[in-house]
Amino acid sequence: MRTKWATWCWPIKFHLCRPVGRHINMKTPLKFVHTSFHGVGHDYVQAAFKVFGFSPPIPVPEQKDPDPDFSTVKCPNPEEGECVLELSLRLAEKEGARVVVATDPDADRLAVAELQDMGRWKVFTGNELAALLGWWMFYCWDKSCSDRSDVTDVYMLGTTVSSSILHSIASKQGFHYEETLPGFKWIGNRVKSLLDDGKTVVFAFEESIVSAAVVVAEMAAFLDSNRVTMEQQLETIYETYGYHISKTSYFLCYDPATIRRIFERLRNYSGPKRYPQFCGPYGILHVRDVTMGYDSSQLNEKSVLPVSKSSQMVTFTFQNGCVATLRSSGTEPKIKYYAEMCGSPGQGERSFLEEELKKVIDSLVENFLEPSRNGLICRCV
Repeated sequence: MRTKWATWCWPIKFHLCRPVGRHINMKTPLKFVHTSFHGVGHDYVQAAFKVFGFSPPIPVPEQKDPDPDFSTVKCPNPEEGECVLELSLRLAEKEGARVVVATDPDADRLAVAELQDMGRWKVFTGNELAALLGWWMFYCWDKSCSDRSDVTDVYMLGTTVSSSILHSIASKQGFHYEETLPGFKWIGNRVKSLLDDGKTVVFAFEESIVSAAVVVAEMAAFLDSNRVTMEQQLETIYETYGYHISKTSYFLCYDPATIRRIFERLRNYSGPKRYPQFCGPYGILHVRDVTMGYDSSQLNEKSVLPVSKSSQMVTFTFQNGCVATLRSSGTEPKIKYYAEMCGSPGQGERSFLEEELKKVIDSLVENFLEPSRNGLICRCV
């Protein structure tokens, strides 16, 4: 009879362990630090690393065990960046570990940091991790498949607020990329539907659970065996498929009526039921409002995506190529924004894209969110 750990680990071993990396995992000199932010992830991450042939990751002792007060961190969300990883980075430097993986209290979010030259830490954004993991999962599939023509049955999935980097990789490599609405129920149902149809889903970009942490470790070990860092590989991905510069952040708003008013103003910006045509100096090409089922890019102006009235979500496609989404959180008192500018493969235009993206975001916040007027609280980190 299987123990609970054997029962839990078996599907991870069966579905995720690949011959590409296991022998490397067992010999890698890389050390890993893991923090579970006072949550439930510690035991599961330890077990997953063992299944993949790694030495156990070094736990952050102050944050290893469940603590409902989250006493060592102001905000137990690894997505907040370097400021919440202080204990992890300090321990990594002490132990000579080059990679930190952090899971939030319920272990469905992941952050990754990598030590660079001169002692600098690179904390990857969620979209950067998607680029790396998408590249890695396709690389592993490509190495293991016997017939390259099978690529037409390969899929990756993301959400409407994710980076389009996976779409760019798919366009060049020949597999399929699909978008769903944000939320595990949407992407999970689509994954199941594709699997039921006999398709191969190598990567879906929404929730990480525990598996992503150990797959990141596997990828890092493989790259290290080739004397490449994850940051260097990310740069290679951008050079190959085009720079995808994105920014995700939020404002706190504790008044639901204010949130509704902000979005209703956008829906009647240029008159009754007329969405904005400009945001400051930036012309708007298309507007998609999945809350109302509207999409100006479609001939019938109806959204291809399902109508979802559970939260507010409006996406603007600008004439300069920027795509930006304003969305209310379904679980937190936040208005989130997601914005991205994409370049062409082989074009070294990163600094231009970064500058242009910042200008669009500043205009978006000033003209559409109006933080001072609406009493919005800026993200503090």
